Amino acid sequence: MSVMMGLRLTVDPARLEEVAREKQEFIKEISARSKEMGAIHHHRFMAGDGEVLVIDEWPSAEAFQAFFEDQGEKIGALMGAAGVSNEPQPLFWHPMDTGDSF
Repeated sequence: MSVMMGLRLTVDPARLEEVAREKQEFIKEISARSKEMGAIHHHRFMAGDGEVLVIDEWPSAEAFQAFFEDQGEKIGALMGAAGVSNEPQPLFWHPMDTGDSF
């Protein structure tokens, strides 16, 4: 069963978008590597008040951790350029069957 991964970043969302536009090729390389390493779906980046939430679907927490370690230097460089001020800690959730999905 797959897991949803959430990665909360303390960062100015506008600055992160700016860096993403400036470094599109770099981001595409990281995205391609995530697919190679098993990512099922990169849902999106969600902006909040002074933070961004990254939401992905992975086959397992271990698969994401392997990717994050493999690409840590590149991801760290992007986060640094954007001004991320926290140490991101991924959280993982698995689906529950409560009968109310749509």
